[in-house]
Amino acid sequence: MKIGVPKEIKNNEFRVAITPNGTKEIVSHGHEVFVEKNAGLNSSFTDEDYISAGANILENNTSIYNESELILKVKEPIQEEYSLIKKNQIVFTYFHFASHRPLLEAMIKSKSICIAYETVEDISGSLPLLTPMSEVAGRMATQEGAKYLEKPMGGRGILLGGVSGVDPANVLIIGGGISGTEAAKIALGMEANVTILDTSQKRLDELNDLFNKKITCKLSDKKTIEEEAINSDLIIGAVLIAGAKAPKLISKKLLKSLKNGCVMVDIAIDQGGCFETSSPTTHENPIFTIDNVIHYCVANMPGAVPYTSTYALTNKTLPYLIEIANKGWIKASKENNEIKTGVNIVEGMVVNKNVSEAFGVEFHNIDSII
Repeated sequence: MKIGVPKEIKNNEFRVAITPNGTKEIVSHGHEVFVEKNAGLNSSFTDEDYISAGANILENNTSIYNESELILKVKEPIQEEYSLIKKNQIVFTYFHFASHRPLLEAMIKSKSICIAYETVEDISGSLPLLTPMSEVAGRMATQEGAKYLEKPMGGRGILLGGVSGVDPANVLIIGGGISGTEAAKIALGMEANVTILDTSQKRLDELNDLFNKKITCKLSDKKTIEEEAINSDLIIGAVLIAGAKAPKLISKKLLKSLKNGCVMVDIAIDQGGCFETSSPTTHENPIFTIDNVIHYCVANMPGAVPYTSTYALTNKTLPYLIEIANKGWIKASKENNEIKTGVNIVEGMVVNKNVSEAFGVEFHNIDSII
């Protein structure tokens, strides 16, 4: 199969979809890899690294899309890429369709095969291709939150861990999944007071054991969220429903009751955000303020640490990529249910139920197609 790796062009997206070592592994299976010129530079990979791994370097993304049967990306195609995607071309990337109808409509129109990293689900119900970037985003959420709590950045002027004789900051994390857990690790390491809310008592029990009861774990409901938010200096939204829009857990009305200079970091912004006042921001302009509450809603947080993120992503995506390339997407989907759960659109038909429900688009059962 011919596999193309275009340079990411989303605002300040510095990742690349695969490492040279990953490229070498694909080539060893008899596939051709085309990498756009300088696609890996921001992740510390040169064109020479990819050439040594057996890839072909092409000058621009038009050439990549024209030459390839499968497009391997990190982030969803943006508007200027829509017209480059061809019928029956496989696009394997993070799509997050539920948060952006124009993207969904463009991919339906393209009649391509859209396989979304974020909906690939294993037998345990985990999302293995979302995990590595969730880990990065969770850790970054605390790091960025701590920065924007500084007074020159517009925050309350509170040090996350406090000092002797001065109380540390209160950090509220809504959602005890991968992102929330990683955010808690960093916050606890910085000696903040940490509270995690989750709707699963079983998960809260696991977190209590994991953190040796050094954080507060509470069942999440509207009243508890409001009570905890009012007392918090940093609020991190880390909820996820695979393929679906994130629920709105902090209302606009509640902002007026939060501390002045409080920071809210919305990790769920790729799925529409879990705060009512959230809207996507970029690394270039990462924050905005409403009612004296700072919102950090960068939609590609891991893109700021591309060296770490590209390696972590390749480690997880490579086995799936090789299976799709070796077998073709239809056979791979028939033989591997995890790959089948990743397929969102097939030749204009939406085959992921959460995506179809997000915008009221007709749902097609993938089993009737493959």
